[in-house]
Amino acid sequence: MDNQETNILCQQKRDKLSALQALGKDPFHVTTFDVDAHAADILENYEEMEGKTVALAGRMMSRRDMGKASFCDLQDQSGRVQIYVNKDNIGEEMYEEFCKKWDIGDIFGINGAVFKTKKGEISVRAETITLLAKSLQILPEKFHGLTDVDKRYRQRYVDLIMNPEVRKTFAKRSALIKAMRRFLDDRGFMEVETPILHTVPGGAAARPFQTHHNALHLDMSLRIAPELYLKRLIVGGFERVYEIGRSFRNEGISIKHNPEFTTMELYQAYTDYNGMLEITESMFRQLAVQIAGDSKFMYQGQEIDFGPPFARITMLDAVKKYAGVDFNEIPDLEAARAVAKEHKIPFKPVHSKGEILSFFFEEYCEEKLIQPTFVLEHPVEISFLSKAEPTNPDFTQRFELFIGGREYANAFSELNDPIDQRRRFEHQEKLRDAGDDEANPIDEDFINALEVGLPPTGGLGVGVDRLVMLLTDSASIRDVLFFPTMKPLQ
Repeated sequence: MDNQETNILCQQKRDKLSALQALGKDPFHVTTFDVDAHAADILENYEEMEGKTVALAGRMMSRRDMGKASFCDLQDQSGRVQIYVNKDNIGEEMYEEFCKKWDIGDIFGINGAVFKTKKGEISVRAETITLLAKSLQILPEKFHGLTDVDKRYRQRYVDLIMNPEVRKTFAKRSALIKAMRRFLDDRGFMEVETPILHTVPGGAAARPFQTHHNALHLDMSLRIAPELYLKRLIVGGFERVYEIGRSFRNEGISIKHNPEFTTMELYQAYTDYNGMLEITESMFRQLAVQIAGDSKFMYQGQEIDFGPPFARITMLDAVKKYAGVDFNEIPDLEAARAVAKEHKIPFKPVHSKGEILSFFFEEYCEEKLIQPTFVLEHPVEISFLSKAEPTNPDFTQRFELFIGGREYANAFSELNDPIDQRRRFEHQEKLRDAGDDEANPIDEDFINALEVGLPPTGGLGVGVDRLVMLLTDSASIRDVLFFPTMKPLQ
């Protein structure tokens, strides 16, 4: 359908609206309609519903006019059901209005009895019908739906109308977040809310979005992570807290990155990253069963199995296994730089041996980690909020969970030594001065909180959007965000 034809059809819809308004039947003046059933209720419980009068409301998705009678499909949030509209039942005037003034896409309500047609199709025989809103746009052709990917993301409201599988994905997203809450609530965690506007960005290595508070004449940032405020709550005496909410990072857009995204972060006093290992594995396995239907499921053609115990490997051992480089045998920074050049791993003069190790991991290892794998003991230089290993202070008590070549969770034994934390922040400041806009400034109030006293604590962050992608077999993060960030067309 070209633009000229679309414009003609849209004008016809507007003309029909004007005609209805001239008759004093403006659908936009209707304010309520009492709904007592949905399409799925009728289809799934026909034996109980047969002969009963129901009230439904939804969008007209198709119609077949047959003289004195017509059939149309009503779609509500649960699905579609056929409506039988007969002139003898609703009256000649109303039937003529239905045939001549109503269109596919219009939203309407009906009262009628549940029955089966001669062909055995479950339907509702309309006794009264009410136009509730007039659609002034043309829906995509019914057999092909809305297939243009860019348009699907920009006009999600049309995507949801035309593609039932999209609605199912977002229903699963909601179910996953509810299940995650139940899991944590059942373990005694308290859900909390912390600020989204930060005066000092922190909690992750990321570039923040900047804004300005006019009344306070104060530059602020949208949060890149809730971590530092959640740990302040542990200082204050709460022992188990979590937050599910949006964070914002001023970085690139890809199939696995959106500038605003949802995370779950939790903190538990008197435990460490071993406690977080247990929580992570238990939660992921339980969510897989509840959302994907089994601990074993398919993601983009690969079978993922959450049934067996998750694999564990240190970052050092992963690089040795997949890159063939043993950093235990690399004595110093110069040797690390030499082996990086040999393997064409880019680095900057400011980067340390530990950071170069992490570059090797990203280049050679991540894509190999298909089945759930905990990668343990990250270098201290890239883990500025994590406790160091007492027996090997170059590495930290930290893990990331990889599945299908992507990171899904990140956890620490939280650094609670304020003196060490200040040293780590000062190193971040040097990185900032050298041009690293993902390095964090010193948060003096957070250090003060640590000086008041943070008990031994384990912390965990989970990328909710990526987990929804995994458990709904969605290829892109845009497929699991109602309204992903898009560059305007104009």
